[in-house]
Amino acid sequence: MSWFTVYYIMTNKLNRLLLLLLLPFLMAATVKAQTKKHLEVGDPAPVFTLKDQDGKMFDMKSEIGKQILVIYFYPKDESMVCTKEACSFRDSFNDFTKAGAKVIGINSGTVASHKSFSEHYKLPFILLSDPDNKVLNQFKVKGMWFFSGRQTFVIGLDGKVAFQYSAMLEGKEHSDQALAYIKSQKQISRNQ
Repeated sequence: MSWFTVYYIMTNKLNRLLLLLLLPFLMAATVKAQTKKHLEVGDPAPVFTLKDQDGKMFDMKSEIGKQILVIYFYPKDESMVCTKEACSFRDSFNDFTKAGAKVIGINSGTVASHKSFSEHYKLPFILLSDPDNKVLNQFKVKGMWFFSGRQTFVIGLDGKVAFQYSAMLEGKEHSDQALAYIKSQKQISRNQ
């Protein structure tokens, strides 16, 4: 038997052994990735309690049914796309209010960071601090690279997801798409 044949056989056996050892981990990772999907339209919105930019507790459960909730997740206060997104929600705030919606921004930033961001850009809506990304994970928002995700949900009066929009680099579109959806639903209701 040549040294090449011995090498080939040993390498092949080693590769098989390595694959057998790693297979359970690869399967578990695949299953975990497959089960973490976005919330779908019709799914109940997760209930949670977080601190807002003023240090007050916001309880999702007590807000359901009072008005439409527009919950948007964004990666970071003061970053370029996130600032455009927040300012777009700010600029459309009166339209959201007239349509019966409450706007809520969420990320892992601190209460102090949210307070500063809110004051800097005169944001008239609630920013919630989710330091461990627990709520982000409850909503199954997927990140990109090392950033947390950017996704917007419209929660109906029934507490279910009525609409969702996801686009990592299109911050302004989140406000536009959510408002267009809410207005379209109001128009449908009026026509019935």
